[in-house]
Amino acid sequence: MAVPPRTLCADRGDAGRRIDLVLCRHLTDIPRATRTRVQSWIEGGRVSINGSLVTRVATRAALGDRVTVELPDDEPRAPVLAERGQLDRLFEDEHLLIVNKPAGIVSHPTYLHPSGSLLNLVLHEAQHWPDGQRPSLVGRLDKHTSGAIVLAKTTPVHARMQRTLAAASTDKSYLTFVYGPLIRERGIIKLRLRRDPQDRRRVVASPEEGMPSTTLFQRLAEADVAGCSIALLRCRLVTGRMHQIRVHLAASGWPVIGDAKYGAPGWERSRDSTVRERLRRFARQALHAWRLSFVHPFSGERVMIEAPVPDDMVQLGAAAGLPVPPPDRSSELCWRLGPEGP
Repeated sequence: MAVPPRTLCADRGDAGRRIDLVLCRHLTDIPRATRTRVQSWIEGGRVSINGSLVTRVATRAALGDRVTVELPDDEPRAPVLAERGQLDRLFEDEHLLIVNKPAGIVSHPTYLHPSGSLLNLVLHEAQHWPDGQRPSLVGRLDKHTSGAIVLAKTTPVHARMQRTLAAASTDKSYLTFVYGPLIRERGIIKLRLRRDPQDRRRVVASPEEGMPSTTLFQRLAEADVAGCSIALLRCRLVTGRMHQIRVHLAASGWPVIGDAKYGAPGWERSRDSTVRERLRRFARQALHAWRLSFVHPFSGERVMIEAPVPDDMVQLGAAAGLPVPPPDRSSELCWRLGPEGP
């Protein structure tokens, strides 16, 4: 169905603001006008200011500018279908379902992955839920990241759980293997993150542009493996931006092992050909959503979840002489403030 172009006049609230933010502000009546889509419309040549085409999302609007956007035709969204498969449940009650997502499957169907997602599998289980319940993802994990992921059973639960996961009392901890060496046992990484203007699928760290982002890290163990330093880290998300841990660690000089998008071939430093090959062939980023602790938004009780570390990361740690922590050691790995921070 053809959609007519939309023209708006930039007011005082738009003056000096990025054009993508201006459009998002004025297109709130169009549910599909998310910031990501608006940015793709700009880059795709669908937006003009005072009759001149603009393709940079960072272009600034001035008071009185006439901004026109050619809206894409409406496309019916394909329904997400239920698919039979294995689910590793970590927690379930009448409000929430928390599962352990394996590496290699996407959280939600996408254009490139229309089926076989975690949500497809949960929908199969939800066929037996009471009327009015339908699963929705509260946060997502990258395709090649494993671990705990939360689903809400109703829309009101989803809204409450979003606020809960953003609360300071919530602990979202990840385990990861990185190339070192590390110079500190623990610390804080604060870097702004924004989409790479050259590749919208990537995120880059920037000292000035982008969203403020904070990651806490703690070195659990480190070893030199024939000239190649490898460390096991526990990372805690204070903010939850796209690819945050991977980009923060890479920007700090500690790329995640197996991360083809942001990593570096640290395995080349090892003098042991067997070690080099094992590291080179590790099939995904060595990142696992390990522990989740939050105050239940309905019962008020604290829920503590641990997703078992998958075999590929256990074996990677064993090869480097860095065994992953066994279950139920949270009291020994608590966050604490020291001279260098958490």
